[in-house]
Amino acid sequence: MTGFTFDLTATDGRARAGAIHTPRGDIRTPAFMPVGTAATVKAMMPESVAATGADILLGNTYHLMLRPTAERIDRLGGLHRFMNWEKPILTDSGGFQVMSLADLRKLTEEGVSFRSHIDGSKHMLTPERSMEIQRLLGSDIVMCFDECPALPADRDRIARSMELSMRWARRSREAFGDRPGHALFGIQQGGLEEDLRGQSAEALREIGFDGYAIGGLAVGEGQEAMFGCLDYAPEQLPTDKPRYLMGVGKPDDIVGAVKRGVDMMDCVLPSRSGRTGQAWTRRGQVNIKNARHADDPRPLDEACTCPACSRYSRAYLHHVFRAQEMISGMLLTWHNLHYYQELMQGMRAAISAGRFAAWETEFHARRAEGDIEPV
Repeated sequence: MTGFTFDLTATDGRARAGAIHTPRGDIRTPAFMPVGTAATVKAMMPESVAATGADILLGNTYHLMLRPTAERIDRLGGLHRFMNWEKPILTDSGGFQVMSLADLRKLTEEGVSFRSHIDGSKHMLTPERSMEIQRLLGSDIVMCFDECPALPADRDRIARSMELSMRWARRSREAFGDRPGHALFGIQQGGLEEDLRGQSAEALREIGFDGYAIGGLAVGEGQEAMFGCLDYAPEQLPTDKPRYLMGVGKPDDIVGAVKRGVDMMDCVLPSRSGRTGQAWTRRGQVNIKNARHADDPRPLDEACTCPACSRYSRAYLHHVFRAQEMISGMLLTWHNLHYYQELMQGMRAAISAGRFAAWETEFHARRAEGDIEPV
């Protein structure tokens, strides 16, 4: 596709480093995408998100189609201008959110009819409508429409869902058409069944996509089962295209995924944790709500250069969280996003230097130390 290419520059074991080139800028891989569900990364200004090192954001088709609507965003110049983000944007298809509505939706071969969680209004989302919405938003990377069943589920249910998703993938490809400078990613399904994942990957290869996502994980199966699936799923996908693991995750999830050949990830966790008083650091998670931080003059992480760590103490962060001041969520989210981007940069450098295994050992050793108490 003109204007969208992927260069794989280094491998170390199954871990990969490279870059996705788009008209709006390069995406260094492995990449973590902060989630801007409703055209904003919660508690962050766009320029602050960019300052953490993020090359790309994720937007949510389901939420944006309901409010303010894709048509309105299109009239206002597209999602990049609307949210003041000049770098690449990936939009999901809306399928995962619609599937989570349970009693509010009805699934057919055509698509999914559902009622809005906001006002109860009726809507229909199909592969064709999902492609139209994402075109109106103007996202750089578009996801095909799929169904994502929650795990655990029986094999027959997973097989039927995968086959439906593959039919929807073909319809998505046809509806997407030829859009130079924009990419369409297919989504592998199949639960934890290796042969079903293989069938899904074969179907997607036959259709042909600019990148390939691993869907249907991080939906309740646990880390051990997820890693078991990732031991084979990425290798079933083309080597020369980006591989995107959807909805993951905690730092150790991300490291384990990169180790197994994943190039891209997204998760709401850094921002959601920040708003609830949780900070991710080199030594694991810190709960700033705990009383032990009330008199602690140290930063969250002595090695971190983010504004929360370089300008404020744990005592201050504890105070503003307890006082329910907005700056608490702002600072902790900034820190978490900064930490996640440093994590990705560390892995990119280690892969390029051929020392990913040693880097991973150091990563787990620091986390095993835990958050060190003040002396």
